[in-house]
Amino acid sequence: MSEDAIRSLGNVELFRELSDDQLRELESTGQRGTYPAGGAIFSQGDPAQGFYVILSGRVKVYKLSPEGREQILHLFGAGEPIGEVPVFAGETFPAHAETLERSELWFLPRNRLRHLFAQDPSLALNMLAILSKRLRRFTNLIEDLSLKEIPARLAAYLMHLQDGQGGAETLHLDVSKGVLAKILGTSQETLSRVLRRMSEAGVLEMQSKTITILDDGMLEDLAEGHTNLS
Repeated sequence: MSEDAIRSLGNVELFRELSDDQLRELESTGQRGTYPAGGAIFSQGDPAQGFYVILSGRVKVYKLSPEGREQILHLFGAGEPIGEVPVFAGETFPAHAETLERSELWFLPRNRLRHLFAQDPSLALNMLAILSKRLRRFTNLIEDLSLKEIPARLAAYLMHLQDGQGGAETLHLDVSKGVLAKILGTSQETLSRVLRRMSEAGVLEMQSKTITILDDGMLEDLAEGHTNLS
């Protein structure tokens, strides 16, 4: 195993407390795989025989309605684990996972994970911390989809982007409008109309995939439902 590979795994939040020897052992029991853009990683109902860590690229986790409408639950990037929740209970995957771009993933079998937990409890604590953060995000997602109108969902998403980009006024959308619409639970046409209305109201300005926030106060009011777009 190369030093670059060790650093790659060591940079994953889940494995940061492991020694180089443990990382080498981890690597020897896992499997690396490269997926093209649009490659299926697992499908809803597949047996959860292990979980994945994204070494490079991006992955969407999503559900399909009975009518075939896609709802993106989350986007994951390099250094993040996916499919880890059902591994603990030995169940099936509750959603689908697919790459958004060419990605390299690392797969760890469930029995190996349990062995590592017994060897190093800090790994289990790291996993619990990650699951807690995700539970909070999914709770916010459910609230947005069930209680908020599309402008409020979009405003909340843009505020989340601001937080992730250091409070910047100029934001870069790293997904297409089609993907963003599926995250917000709407159509691309509706998303375009809402963006146009927010632009006309002086909340933001958009050029291609760059969005400049012009009125932070109104953006926050929209996200909280204190105002609406007339």
